[in-house]
Parts: sequence; C-alpha cells; structure tokens
Amino acid sequence: MASSRPHRRATSTRTPASTFGSRTDVGCLRDHNEDSLVVSPPLFAVADGMGGHAAGEVASEIAVNVLAEQAPAHPDANALGNAVVAANRAVLRGVHEGVGREGMGTTCTAAMLEGERLVIAQVGDSRAYLLHQGKLQQLTRDHSLMADMIEAGQLTPEEARTHPQRSVITRALGSDPHLQPDLYEINVETGDRLLLCSDGLSTMVQDEDIESLMARTRDPQRCASQLVNAAIAAGGHDNVTVIVADVTGYAEVRRKKMARKTKLTVALVLVLLAALVGGAAYAFSYWTDHAAYLAEQDGKVAIYRGVPGSVLGMTFSHLEATTDVSLDDLQPGLANRLREGAITADSVEAAEALVESYRQDIAQSQGADAADPGGGASTGSTSGDADGQDAASSGGSAGGGTSGGAQGGAPS
Repeated sequence: MASSRPHRRATSTRTPASTFGSRTDVGCLRDHNEDSLVVSPPLFAVADGMGGHAAGEVASEIAVNVLAEQAPAHPDANALGNAVVAANRAVLRGVHEGVGREGMGTTCTAAMLEGERLVIAQVGDSRAYLLHQGKLQQLTRDHSLMADMIEAGQLTPEEARTHPQRSVITRALGSDPHLQPDLYEINVETGDRLLLCSDGLSTMVQDEDIESLMARTRDPQRCASQLVNAAIAAGGHDNVTVIVADVTGYAEVRRKKMARKTKLTVALVLVLLAALVGGAAYAFSYWTDHAAYLAEQDGKVAIYRGVPGSVLGMTFSHLEATTDVSLDDLQPGLANRLREGAITADSVEAAEALVESYRQDIAQSQGADAADPGGGASTGSTSGDADGQDAASSGGSAGGGTSGGAQGGAPS
C-alpha cells in the first residue's frame, strides 16, 4: 500500500479568500515523492520535481519555498511570474552550491486566487483546471513533447497517454537561466472551482472523470482526496498532488458588510429606542411634575401635584396642600365628584385658581343669606295685609249698598 507524505505548506498571515483542500501521495510505483505544494491563500502552487532520487524532491522544495517568500500579497500576474523566475534561479543556484544534484529540476504551476480574480504562472506540465458551471476546462498549456506533437497533429490525446516519451517536458525550472513562465489572468465567478495538479493525476484520470468528481463532491478537501484515490486506483504510476480551491468571490466580503450593516442597524434602532424611551420618560416626568388635581382630604378640598390613580401599584402624585374649603359648603354635585374621584387641572396654579373660585361661590352664597335673614316672614305679612285690604274693600262696598238702599227707602 502506498504511503502518503505530509503536505508541505508555507506559513503565511494572509487571510484566506477561498475554501480549499489538498493532498499529495507517492503513488503505487515510486519509492519516494518528488512533488511539493504550497497552500497559503491566496497563493496555491504545485511543483513536480525530476532528476532522480532526492534531487527532484530538493528542486520542488526549493521552488515552493521561494514562491511562498516572494509571491505578491494579492493577485498580480507579473509579480507572480517574477517569483517563479526567482524560484528558477534558486534551483540553478542550488546545483552550484551542492544542494541536490546536477540536472535536477521541477515543474511549477502557481496560482493566486482572490475574490473573482485568478492569475497563474506556469512552467512544465503540471496543470491548472477550472470547473465552471459544471464544465471542466484546462487553463494551462503543457510544456511537453506530447503537447507539441498533439498541436502539430502528429498524435491524438489518446495516443499521447501511452507514448513512450510521454514524460518528456520541454520547459522546467533549473534548466534555463533565462526561463520565463507562461502567465494567465482570468476572471472567475463565485461557484467556480480551481484545480492544480501534477501529471500524476492528469495522465492517470481522464478529464471527464475529473470533471465528474469535482462537480459532485462539495467539500474541497474530500474532492482532493478522491481525485488522488482515483489516480491510485488507475495504477498510480507517478507521484500525484492535487489542490482544490473554491471560488467564493466576494461572498465573504458581502457577508462581513452585511454583518456590519446589521450591527449598525441594530445599534441605530437601540439608540432610537433609547431616545424614544428617554423622551417618553422625560415627557411623563414633566407632565407629572406640572399637572395637578383636586380631591377630598379629611372633608376638605386638597390640591395634589401629579396625576390621579396608580400603575402597577405605583402612584405618580403627592399632596401639595389641604385648603380651608369644606366639601359641605360646595354644591352637592361638585362635592360628590371630589369625594368619588378627582378634578384635574393643567397645573398647581390652575388648581389653586379653581379652589379660589369655590371660595368666591361660597362667599357669595353666604352673603346673600346674611342680607335677608327673615325673608320668608316678610313675604307672609305682605300677603296678609293685602288680603286684609281686599276684605276691607269688599265689606265697604256692601255697606254702601245697604246704606244707599236705606236712604233710598226713607223718603218713601
């Protein structure tokens, strides 16, 4: 059973712009793994070393370490290309410094993915693919003898898979001090999926099978593992390395903006609510401090500051003054209102004015009674006198008539 080497990752403080997964495996026939990879979002890279035992591994390791150190912070095709050129010089320098062996080299396919922007710098036959709307497309062109022959019409892709020179590459890091990588700038979309792989995958698994696996496996880490498993199941003739990175685009940025917007909205609502509650509390306090009402207190009219009644057992008034006005001196209807409830006023001053009006009404009523203490007897005497006068007048008339009659009868 083939063993798996731990992933080689470069440390980075960059913030991931996509979800990703990766795996590298020695395969079924090789006794060591010459592939290296770097997964340090937004940087992803695969390097497939060559040159025999130890040397290929050294070359690929040098390449990914230089890439991790010199790649730009954000996608920039020229800057990424310069990092690949620096990696090429480092591999060449390693040979002269006794690190590795003469003739060692490595492929290098480096990609930077951020938002909906993808840039690629590529040397050799390690590939970059993009799964877009369920369809897989190869983004890079192999620097290999087979690719040249296929383009020249000398071979079909199917024939190239079994050709005895299928492993011959025409460009690699460590072979030419003037080497320049191919550069690609690609606009991708949210939902797309990037695949970087060594030829251990692309030579063992058909593109349509790669497409099917990538389309149906949602988790990128699981997808990477299944692609490697497929290559091993097909024979695993070479080391196989896979990186799968999902394009999340600006979804995370939008999510953060929405979260910030939601927080600001909640904060604004809370501030407005606090202002409303504070305003209502101030208005209520102002109202209770300035409003007043009249009520009965020990048989007297009392002035209260605030509002009558209670809410949840709490009262919002206090006794301001008990007046000298007795309820017994008031009109019965007014007195009943004060006994049974309250008479509200806009202010304590308004309540005092009401009390003063009650005093005036009481004083007027009492003054009228004092001015005519026997008013009922005088009325009766006048009536009697009138009756007497009427009686006297009636009697006189009768007497006159009799006398007249007598006088009239005497002469006769």
